[in-house]
Formats: sequence, structure tokens, C-alpha cells
Amino acid sequence: MARTLGMASSAIYRYFPSRDDLLTALIIDAYDSLGETAEAALKASEGAPAGTRWTAVCEAIRGWALAHPHEYALIYGSPVPGYAAPATTVPAAARVGFALIDVVRDAHRTGELDVAPVPADLEPEAARMAADLVPDLPPAVAPACVAVWAQLLGLIGFEVFGQFTRIVEERDAFFRHTIAGLAHTVGLRPAGTS
Repeated sequence: MARTLGMASSAIYRYFPSRDDLLTALIIDAYDSLGETAEAALKASEGAPAGTRWTAVCEAIRGWALAHPHEYALIYGSPVPGYAAPATTVPAAARVGFALIDVVRDAHRTGELDVAPVPADLEPEAARMAADLVPDLPPAVAPACVAVWAQLLGLIGFEVFGQFTRIVEERDAFFRHTIAGLAHTVGLRPAGTS
């Protein structure tokens, strides 16, 4: 990176006291860039049915990841050995998840949400997660959102990291089909149903 800026690699430490400080800055920058992209898609789809908004946000996240594979790898790939992300990365990291939760929240408000109940043994964890993440939504929404978020990032990661080579050729159609299933998992009803 330093050479790209026309400076010696050691010069970067005039701006960052350590490797971990540099990594933290890069990670926050990547999370913020992705978060801005997801939030822009959320705002641009305002007023549309929940399923349409879900698709817009998911496609924006995928588009960013495909355009920024190195940044995606930094934030969602293998951990950097010896690096522990500080709490200062959490607000930026949460932006994508909260963009997706905003779609679910709006769906709940407009009656487009029908989340399945959780099994009895998951109820205490669902209540804890909901209190932390979505206190204004039914507790069953929280584990569904977390599961779908992990599946979405894994789906995108498989594409970014080349795991679909010679397996999935029609990736746009496959992605749209899969995120429709994820929307169903989180409780979003297709537009026009009651």
C-alpha cells in the first residue's frame, strides 16, 4: 500500500504507530465503505415492498464485495494472525447487519413479516439476542437475522474467493434465488401476500 502512495513501506508508521493500528484503520474503512453501500441501497428502495428492499440491499453488498475482493477478504476472510480487532471496529462492522435489520423492522411495521417461532430450547437465547440486537421486534427475529446474515456473507464469500468455479455458472440468478430463500427464513413475506 505504501508503495502505491509513492512512499517507502516504513514511512507508513509515521501515520500509524503499529501494524495493528494500520489494520484497524483499514478494517474500519472497509466496513464503513460496505456499510455506506448497504445503507444507500436501503435508502434508494424506501417505500418498496420488503422483499424488493431485501434484494436491493443484498445485491448492493454482493456488488461491493465483487468490486472490492481484497477489502472483503480483510473483513470477512481468514483472521490476521496475532491481530485482535478492538471494540472501535464494532460500529462500522454493524452497519451491514443493521441495514438488513431495518428491512425486517419495516416489514414488521407494515405487516410483511411472518417469522417462524423458535424451538423451546432456543427461546432463552433468542430473548437474549433480541434484547441486544432488536428489542423492538419479536424475539424469534433475532436468531433468524443472525443466521441469515452469516449465510449471506458465506454465500458472497464463496463467490469472491472462487469457491463456485465450475459449480455455479449462472451466479446472478443463483444469488437472487438464494437471497429469496434467506428472505423467507427471516420471515419476509413475498409482496402481495397477506
